[in-house]
Amino acid sequence: MIEQITKGIKISIETEFEGTFYKDDSIHYAFSYEITIENQSHETAQLLARRWDIKDALNDVEIVSGEGVVGEKPILIPGDRHTYNSGCVLKSPFGAMKGSYLMINHSNSTKFKVTIPTFKLSASFAQN
Repeated sequence: MIEQITKGIKISIETEFEGTFYKDDSIHYAFSYEITIENQSHETAQLLARRWDIKDALNDVEIVSGEGVVGEKPILIPGDRHTYNSGCVLKSPFGAMKGSYLMINHSNSTKFKVTIPTFKLSASFAQN
């Protein structure tokens, strides 16, 4: 499990290789990830947006950004946590993701970024 705390917001990530499939005459590798966002601060915070940098072993980079996570903009009071599952597809059996969440402190309306630490994606058959 990968974990990081930024401004009292703890991000925990677990990944899973889901398998392969063919699309457009090439093999693709599917991965899922589960992220838990935990508010360890003393202030209520809301997740507004996310940004992902997804890189595979072929040096292809995909930038993904948008509002919320999986259609939600969770509000986390101190001690709360929000867990969600999502996934990505790579053109190689190895890759990595990193990113950030844009959040807002509800007590003073200050927006701040929370770092999503780099985590590796690796097909089970290709691991050392």
